[in-house]
Amino acid sequence: MGKIILTGDRPTGKLHLGHYVGSLRRRVELQNAGDYDKMFVFMADVQALTDNADNPEKIRQNIIEVALDYLAAGLDPEKCTLFVQSQITELAELTTYLMNLISVSRVQRNPTVKTEVKMRGFEGESIPLGFFCYPVSQAADITLFKATTVPAGEDQEPMLEVTRELVRRFNQIYAPVLVEPNIMLPENATARRLPGTDGKEKMSKSLGNCIYLSDDADTVWQKVRSMYTDPTHVNLNDPGHVEGNAVFTYLDAFSKPEHFAAYWPEYQNLDELKDHYRRGGLGDMKCKKFLNEILNEFLEPMRQRRHEFEQDIPEIYNILKKGTEKARETAAQTMSEVRAAMQINYFDDQELIQSQAERYRQK
Repeated sequence: MGKIILTGDRPTGKLHLGHYVGSLRRRVELQNAGDYDKMFVFMADVQALTDNADNPEKIRQNIIEVALDYLAAGLDPEKCTLFVQSQITELAELTTYLMNLISVSRVQRNPTVKTEVKMRGFEGESIPLGFFCYPVSQAADITLFKATTVPAGEDQEPMLEVTRELVRRFNQIYAPVLVEPNIMLPENATARRLPGTDGKEKMSKSLGNCIYLSDDADTVWQKVRSMYTDPTHVNLNDPGHVEGNAVFTYLDAFSKPEHFAAYWPEYQNLDELKDHYRRGGLGDMKCKKFLNEILNEFLEPMRQRRHEFEQDIPEIYNILKKGTEKARETAAQTMSEVRAAMQINYFDDQELIQSQAERYRQK
């Protein structure tokens, strides 16, 4: 069995730095390393519709935005398969079968589902069934392509555990067809979940606390300038706290020693900067200006690549179409194995047809 990566994003808006730190950066690294036999990256439009059913145009418009962000960040359609979830009809079929192997209470206990329900303001019976079942849908995404590895943030670990449970149950009841996946967390543990610019635990489009990969330099500065720091660091000489300080969390994720030489030679590295901030005598605005230089240096190549891809949008759709066709070949093969294991491949089961024929001839 080969080593296979599968990962994706909900196309509800442009991708932001949280996406990049959480999984996108690692995807590009893994793609270029060539250590995996296959890599599938998809736009999860079906999952996005579970809480946007009344606004499908939002999803329709953002398919291209996510595709542009993927390409600008360095995903290469020659090295990985980019596809659109809704165009793989086998996913809906496998989701239906997996739903029979999990209880309502098990889905309710999923902490990621609880967090997402709370964040979206669903109450009681107002939760759309499709949204409630999205851990099962996600399990179908992963298992249909027999993914062995899923690069994701730590908030997705409960989802992966549901997938592993479903795989074990399916293989036990029917046949060992599906594969248990493992999560691949970001290497930088301090930035596995990048906070929002407002200091809240998660960067989220719905909370409006994102820095997008496509933001121009002026927009990045506006967002960095208003970023949450340390509310107790009121005066310049006050000792500051770097823990829970969004500016320093971003510096943990993006700063390198060479940035200090280029933009702030007063310090050799981030540890020195943190020590000074903790002692007092260092203003927040200086730290923000330093972070702004780093983020814009990092984002500028992506902005330029995105602009180039934007000049030929029909070709972007063509890339997605070709990737989807390729993904469907894999999906069809897996579903053939699934149906055979479940013994619902009636028209292909010659043994069944022959035995039934003999049975009725004997009457």
